[in-house]
Amino acid sequence: MERFTTSQTVGEIVTLFPKAADLFKANRIDFCCGGNVSVKEAAEKRNLSADELLDAICNLYGQYAGKGTEQNWNEAGYTEIVNYIQATHHAFLREELPNLSPYVTKVMRVHGGNHPHLIEVHKLFNQLKTELLEHTEKEDTEQFPAIRAYESLPTAANLKAATAGLTDLETEHAAVGEILHRLREITNDYTLPEGACRTFQLVYHRLENFENDTFQHIHLENNILFKRLLEEAV
Repeated sequence: MERFTTSQTVGEIVTLFPKAADLFKANRIDFCCGGNVSVKEAAEKRNLSADELLDAICNLYGQYAGKGTEQNWNEAGYTEIVNYIQATHHAFLREELPNLSPYVTKVMRVHGGNHPHLIEVHKLFNQLKTELLEHTEKEDTEQFPAIRAYESLPTAANLKAATAGLTDLETEHAAVGEILHRLREITNDYTLPEGACRTFQLVYHRLENFENDTFQHIHLENNILFKRLLEEAV
């Protein structure tokens, strides 16, 4: 039996084999907000061969299988997952968004005349900053405590509370994903113009790094944490 198939969803494959996220990202395939489509559908949208994409996934799996370098979040408890998200992803964005903000503004002011897309980059970044900080505050103060409470006392009432806001959070994730996709589009995959100054380089590098962290963050919530809770609630 094959380890992976083209009928599996992108999100399912990344859940089973997290390193596959790198391959999907390299092919501009959304594995977090758009992770509920099959590999076949995802490949067709990018005009790729589904079989060749699957072969690449299987080859990559063969290189990393058994090395024990990835956390299996399917086997982790809800509280462990929530704690990791807060300590890793939430902490990162709360530090990085305010720190990166003045550089995005500076690049727009200095280079926006010659590179008008930087005006939109500035606008989208600030929209992203506002939405993500509000979103994570909601998770930290409302949703995650409810999830911890359900794991501590798994009653029907606590499960209802733990899942009550998940659909809204997923909708907010989708909005963040759209902003990130637009940023990548208008920056031509973060391709620097000739002669870009160091601040310009820093902004593109850190925006791309932020995108990578956010996609991992959303994948962990949508395709693992939220999915498991919603399946229990059915």
